[in-house]
Amino acid sequence: MSLILFAFVVRVRDGLPLSASTDFEHSRELQERKQQLRAISKALALFPVRGTIKGQELNIYFVSSEGVSYMTVCHCSLPVAQAFCFLEDLRWEFTACFNSTVIALANRPYPFLEFDKTIQKLKQQYNQSGGPTLEVTLAEVQEDLRINPPQTIQLEEVDLANGIGNGHMEQGLDSGQNVRLEPVSAPGILSLVLNIMCASLNLIRGIHIIEYTFQDGYEGISNVVAFLLAFVCCVLQCHLYLFHSSLKKHKSFALLSVIILCNLYLLGLRNVWQLIFHISVASLSTFLIFTRKIKDRANDCGV
Repeated sequence: MSLILFAFVVRVRDGLPLSASTDFEHSRELQERKQQLRAISKALALFPVRGTIKGQELNIYFVSSEGVSYMTVCHCSLPVAQAFCFLEDLRWEFTACFNSTVIALANRPYPFLEFDKTIQKLKQQYNQSGGPTLEVTLAEVQEDLRINPPQTIQLEEVDLANGIGNGHMEQGLDSGQNVRLEPVSAPGILSLVLNIMCASLNLIRGIHIIEYTFQDGYEGISNVVAFLLAFVCCVLQCHLYLFHSSLKKHKSFALLSVIILCNLYLLGLRNVWQLIFHISVASLSTFLIFTRKIKDRANDCGV
């Protein structure tokens, strides 16, 4: 029976997956532990440099060093010192293959997927012989664990990290990491075209009214402001749909409110059908902004 089931290497500053072992087992608890691993990886700043999470039959161990975190799922019968020996061996191998500059410049998930061969070799070595393979010795790790024992993390803390990683607390997604959204849908393309049309109409009408405003002693300046403000809001709606932003739901609702108020103010310059058209387009864009979700990076490479 394999004692080391899964290994995962991530970048600490943004949780970007760098490499992982191929998944040959599909037990329910293993899948749960892997989900917890990914939750932790998205908020490693909340956790110590070395920690453990105990499960029913499977435990999680992780070590962070020099901006990279090495994580593994092991059977509970595997001694703790041996699990951390494996992680230290994994760290030695990874740092020997990839320098800090290459790691820092990585901009897509699993850029070092070929490292899986090395991970599999280490797993096989530990699962068959049960001992360290490189510079690390079991005695050294046991002594280090005695002096600096790993922190035991409760599942509630993992749930907190999972909430942050999924954007419920809007933390970490604005730290510079590359956040990918789901592909643009056909209704999304339609809403973008209609929004651009509405923005163009608002801009043209606003510029046109400026001529008469100067002639009438600035009496219609408020109408110009309403048209131009509606134009800006339409452009911002397109931006919110295409790109991720923190608090996007609050922002999109605020933009919708401004567009509705501007169009109601311009009721004398627009008929009811024009009013309904502009508000309907803004409402459709807001709905699509709400429903377009962040793409799950963990499934990008099927690891």
